Amino acid sequence: MTDITRPKEGFLNVFAYRTISRDEYFARGHRACQGCGPALGLRLIMKEAGPNTIVVNATGCMEIISSPYPYTAWGVPWIHVAFENAAAVASGVEAAIKSLKKKGKLPKDDPTNIIVFGGDGGTADIGLQALSGALIRGHRLLYVCYDNEAYMNTGVQGSSATPLGASTTTTPAGKISFGQGYWKKNLAAIAAAHNIDYVATSCPSYPLDLMRKTRKALDTDGPTFMHMFSVCPTGWGTPPELTVRLGRLASEVGIFPLYEIEKGRYSMTLNQPEGLRPLEDYLRIQKRYRHLKEPEIEIIRKRVQQEYERLQKLETFTQASQKKEA
Repeated sequence: MTDITRPKEGFLNVFAYRTISRDEYFARGHRACQGCGPALGLRLIMKEAGPNTIVVNATGCMEIISSPYPYTAWGVPWIHVAFENAAAVASGVEAAIKSLKKKGKLPKDDPTNIIVFGGDGGTADIGLQALSGALIRGHRLLYVCYDNEAYMNTGVQGSSATPLGASTTTTPAGKISFGQGYWKKNLAAIAAAHNIDYVATSCPSYPLDLMRKTRKALDTDGPTFMHMFSVCPTGWGTPPELTVRLGRLASEVGIFPLYEIEKGRYSMTLNQPEGLRPLEDYLRIQKRYRHLKEPEIEIIRKRVQQEYERLQKLETFTQASQKKEA
C-alpha cells in the first residue's frame, strides 16, 4: 500500500456521519469494481434524494454495474437511455410531471426529484448537446456528471474530460506521445454559462459536502448541475483502498477544487489556508501518470496554480459585486 501522510481534518465532525440516513436507494450487491468512486457517490446522492425520485441514467459504468438483467440496484424508478439523450429524456419526464399536475392527476406540490446520472463521456462529449438544451430551457432537474476521466466501461478510452498527460488506451504514453494532449474540459464553467441558479463541484471523498450540495440542487427551482470527481482504480491504476484518500488529494493539490456557483456567486467550499499540497502527492500514486517527467509535471503544476487562483479571484469578485448590489 502506498504510504500517504493523512493531514489534520479537524473540520470533519465524525458525529455528523451518524445523522446520515441508513435507507439505501442504490443497493449493495451491484457489480462495480472494488473502490469504485462513482458507486460511492451515487449511494450518497440517493440517500439525500430519498425515495420520491426518478433517475435517468445514461449508458456507462453505473448503468452497466447496476442493472444486469434480471437484477437491479435501484430502489427508485429508473430509466436507462443512450449516451447522448439522458438530459433530453429527463426533460420529457419533467414535462410529463408538469402536465399531470396541470390535469390534477398529481398534487401541485408533488416533490418528485428528477436526477440524471451520466459519466464524463456521456456528458462532456456525447451528451453535451442534450445537456445544454435542458439547461437553457429551464427544466427542473439535477444533472450529475460522475467524472472518472475516461470511457472506463468500454476500455479506458480518453474523453475530453481526461486530464493532460494521462495515459489511456486511445492516448497512450510512448515515444511520440506523453498521454492526453489537451487540457480537461471545464464542465462546471460550461454549465454556469447557461445562467442557471446552481452549479457545484463535488467528490464522494467529502460525503457531507456532497450531500449538502445535492440538497441545495434539489431544492432549487430550475435546472442544476453537479460535477462529481470520481476515482476509478481500474482505469487509473490505483489501489482500491486509496479511493477516498485520492479524492481528497485531488482537491488538496488543486487538481479538482470544490466550489459552488449560486446565481453567479462563486464560493470555495474547501479552502487551502496553508497553500496547495505538492502535485506529486497526487500524481505519483497513479499508473496513468507514471511516465511523466519533471518538465511535463511543471506544465501541469503551473496550470493548476493558475486555475486555482482564477477561482479565488472569481470568488472575491462575485461576492463583492453581490454585496454592492445588495
